[in-house]
Amino acid sequence: QVHLVESGGGWVQPGGSLRLSCAASGARFSSVTTYWYRQAPGKQREWVGKIVSDDTTYYEASVKGRFTLSRDSVENLVYLQMNNLKPEDTAVYYCYILQYGAWGQGTQVTVSS
Repeated sequence: QVHLVESGGGWVQPGGSLRLSCAASGARFSSVTTYWYRQAPGKQREWVGKIVSDDTTYYEASVKGRFTLSRDSVENLVYLQMNNLKPEDTAVYYCYILQYGAWGQGTQVTVSS
């Protein structure tokens, strides 16, 4: 059974940065594609980006250039570095591995002044 845990969320002012982490048990990130999604209050969950097993990354248009995905294969972690955060980035952020249908519990990111 694959278990994912996100961390690193919090409150930040507009223009600030946060780095989210996703830790996995039962799976190696280096062997799968890892997705990040977010869900704002009253809205549907939306795709943010993904990192493929070969380290290729893809991003949703509104975060491209501000968010960066990376992976630490030794520690088996995936990171979502978020820079120049905007109020509209406020959401619960989730990591997901499609291959296992595994979601984390989410971590809250709040961007406000």
